[in-house]
Amino acid sequence: MLLLLAVAIPALAQAPARLDTAQPQLALGPHTRYLHDESGAIDATQAWRQLEAGDFAPLPDAGAAFGFQPGAYWFHVVLENADPDQPHWLLVQDYPLSDRLDLYLRHPDGRVLHQAGGDHLPFDARSVSYRHPNFLLDLPAGSRVEVLLRVQSQSSMQVPLTLYTPAAFIEISRDAQFGIGLYYGILLALFFYNLVLWLALREASYFWYLFHLSAFGLVLMTLNGLGFEYLWPNSPWLADLSVPLSICLAQIGMQQFARVFLRLRAVWPLGNWISLGIIAFYVVLGTAAFWLPYRIATPLAAASVFFSIGWILTVTLVAMRRGDRSARLFLLAWSMFLLGTGMYTALAFGLLPKSFVTVYGVQIGSALEMLLLSIALSYRYAALRNENERIVRRAKLQLESQVLERTGELRSALAQLETAHARLREASRHDALTGLYNRGWFRERFDSLLEAARLQGQPLSLLMVDLDHFKDINDRYGHLVGDDCLRRSARVVEGILHPYGALVARYGGEEFIAALPGVDIYKARDLAEEICMRLREEPMRTRGPAVTVTASIGVHAVDTGADEDLATDQALQVVDNALYAAKSGGRDQVRVADG
Repeated sequence: MLLLLAVAIPALAQAPARLDTAQPQLALGPHTRYLHDESGAIDATQAWRQLEAGDFAPLPDAGAAFGFQPGAYWFHVVLENADPDQPHWLLVQDYPLSDRLDLYLRHPDGRVLHQAGGDHLPFDARSVSYRHPNFLLDLPAGSRVEVLLRVQSQSSMQVPLTLYTPAAFIEISRDAQFGIGLYYGILLALFFYNLVLWLALREASYFWYLFHLSAFGLVLMTLNGLGFEYLWPNSPWLADLSVPLSICLAQIGMQQFARVFLRLRAVWPLGNWISLGIIAFYVVLGTAAFWLPYRIATPLAAASVFFSIGWILTVTLVAMRRGDRSARLFLLAWSMFLLGTGMYTALAFGLLPKSFVTVYGVQIGSALEMLLLSIALSYRYAALRNENERIVRRAKLQLESQVLERTGELRSALAQLETAHARLREASRHDALTGLYNRGWFRERFDSLLEAARLQGQPLSLLMVDLDHFKDINDRYGHLVGDDCLRRSARVVEGILHPYGALVARYGGEEFIAALPGVDIYKARDLAEEICMRLREEPMRTRGPAVTVTASIGVHAVDTGADEDLATDQALQVVDNALYAAKSGGRDQVRVADG
């Protein structure tokens, strides 16, 4: 009996939080006492003992926001449910980034119930699927129940506790989700609007604005617990990594956008180099966040935000002093955003108390900033367009005054350009190895030859030549010898057919093709036989040994009366079939296409 009385005395000394129907939600800060366990080694039994020894203290005036601290924090509150119709209450920690929460619920009969939460457990371990850690409490009417909550986290230690009836929680969570959805709707609208502008204008400022917008949206999703709820609910590792990584990405976007928008490279070269150094720091820190402990990467990233904000304000003021009018709009836009970001960062380090303004200042400031930046970008684009028009007008006047002086130089340059163009055009028609025309030019010229033969009623023949077993030559003697054989074979083919006005081209690999205008099928066959004989009887002199090369040749008399759209493809197909027949028949021979 004395033992139970000793246990009960500290709890009775602490004023209980009274719950009734008139108050469907209750902030527990005024009723909460806490203990900082810097070592993180105290267990629940020891915590109860220290509570009974009076080691717990009331929360400070700043509330339950302590910044980045080592170890664990214990929080104690006594609850008295005066509503017999409402035995179930939901305890919510209004901060989503705590790693581990252990809740111990002690009833008057000595029973202690334990629940666990935090983003180091899977998201579905929570009592209610909500972005903030929460616990469903069973509080019998008319009795006092003690809550002992242990919170350990490498993130900022913020533990604002609120108790809700289920109905009140549904209402407030609905309103909160609506507000968040409205905010992200604004971000998406601005994103797609500026995406269209970037795709149309290809202005770098718009791209970095989109990068900043996307990265900052990821930061807010992470800080609001939406990332853990929707993107990585089963990955505590990603839940930890996303905080410093998203901060680094957002700061890279902020610094790069400011650097490009304010044209620091021209306006302030030294400031441009410093901005690049800051960007490099965030790239290194974001990469290192994959390996650095969360307790190091996150405070470092969060603390650096103060310097990043200060630097952006500095370069903006410098740009304003050096005559950049758009910097004024830029400063107005960023002032809203930077104020909200600064307040949230100060809250994370426990420098400001938790309130609606400090918690949601980022969303309010960023929404205003995004809108104002869109206006600033439009103003900058209009200013650049006017500047370009002024430059064009001045250049036009200068050009008109110098046109007589430059006419001779222009004509000379045009002549040289035309000569170079002609050489380039001619080079593009020829095969680099053999010097013959290439396949593309042959197709283009063959259509003209076919049309001329059709109009003049003259014959048109096709030869397709394939060097036999050319792969064996490459494999046996090497590709350099093979190249020599290709060049000399090309000269033989062209030398025999050139007197007849033939259009000769390298068709691909070891294949050549020739069109002979005005040559009938009989003469074409004789010329093909001559090519086979010349190749067979005259070994190729190469940089290596003399190599005997033979060829299989298909011959075809083109039907000049065929459908114009299909004539070329049909002719090439037929002569290719004839070539295939020559190869199938033993090679080193000529085959004339049927029909």
